[in-house]
Amino acid sequence: MISVLIADDQVLVRTGLRALLTHDPEITVVAESRTGQDAVRAVQAHRPDVVLMDIRMPVMDGIEATRRICADPELDGSRILILTTFDEDQDIIDAVRAGAAGYLLKDIASEELRTAVRTAAAGGNLLSPTIARKVMEHMASAPSPQDETSVDLSELTDREIEVLTRVGHGDTNAEIGAALFLSPATARTYVSRILAKLQARDRTELAIIAHRAGLPRTNR
Repeated sequence: MISVLIADDQVLVRTGLRALLTHDPEITVVAESRTGQDAVRAVQAHRPDVVLMDIRMPVMDGIEATRRICADPELDGSRILILTTFDEDQDIIDAVRAGAAGYLLKDIASEELRTAVRTAAAGGNLLSPTIARKVMEHMASAPSPQDETSVDLSELTDREIEVLTRVGHGDTNAEIGAALFLSPATARTYVSRILAKLQARDRTELAIIAHRAGLPRTNR
């Protein structure tokens, strides 16, 4: 069962999202929050698998709440999906830098939303095609906070480069395993090793590194 927390300041939005998600027997909504501050507290209390986080909320916005949740090692099991009506470039970049696993617009179809939740819970990254293009174009041209010069992948093995390439396209561990003839557990181990070697915070940062390094597109 995938547990979800919904953070949005509008009651109707929270109610609608809950109704859409509960149509999936594998998803359960464990809590709702109307401010970013409440969302942080609720994640600490419930440890949900996925958080649907609005950006514009009172007291603390969704990006700051995302940053605080992702900075807490005790909460690293909770993946955050930004779900908003705004597709402004700076919001998108800030959300990704804060550690969000995905950025989706609220006009997303109901089945796509449920798929997004399942993908995030499985460890995948989710950006709509338009948003993904904006993020990767920006990140590829901007210097990394860790590395102001270039991306050094010299410590990675050929297999790890293949895995990193797949991460760069948002593949889950299961998808990486299927493509490279590995078990999902082995794929997860490779991802963990790459995170350690590159001193990256999460899979989103790995995806940014992959794009900045110019790793080739995969045949999906």
